[in-house]
Amino acid sequence: MTILVIADDEFLLNKLPEANVNLVIACGDLPNDIILQAAGRVNCKQIFAVKGNHDDESPFPSPITNLHLSIQQAGDLTFGGFGGSWKYKPKGNNLYEQGEVDRFLMKFPKVDVFVTHNSPRMTHDRDDGVHLGFSAFVTYIERARPRLLLHGHQHINKESTLLVTRVIGTYGHRFLTIES
Repeated sequence: MTILVIADDEFLLNKLPEANVNLVIACGDLPNDIILQAAGRVNCKQIFAVKGNHDDESPFPSPITNLHLSIQQAGDLTFGGFGGSWKYKPKGNNLYEQGEVDRFLMKFPKVDVFVTHNSPRMTHDRDDGVHLGFSAFVTYIERARPRLLLHGHQHINKESTLLVTRVIGTYGHRFLTIES
């Protein structure tokens, strides 16, 4: 399965080549029209997304499927997700305390690919008081062992391994191939 992962860069269309992919995954902080245009550019009708801390609370338009605390199937793979970032300011959209995320994910089922806006704590964190990961994602990885965790928010293109999970941060776009 070929996947286009997009996140955080409203100008990503300027750099995105035409292609054919099976699935588009948006990891937050992108306007809906950019997500839809990116999917059109890569000839893809299936789109999974989570909201970022700069996104509003409105629902995604069709055909974008919100993965926040839900599970979806694409091919033989299961996908789940969690949007938003840690509550670094008193007001805003899609902001969560660390303990809230722990409670939300306590019984979240195992998936092959976990899609998030924020990163796991201590993986791809930036030392700026805003771009800190969720410790609950580390706990989820320890318990559920997803194959991949895809995230945005940190404005980096970086890959790490946490236990058996490949953690892939994306800024702009990246193409991935995942075997079933």
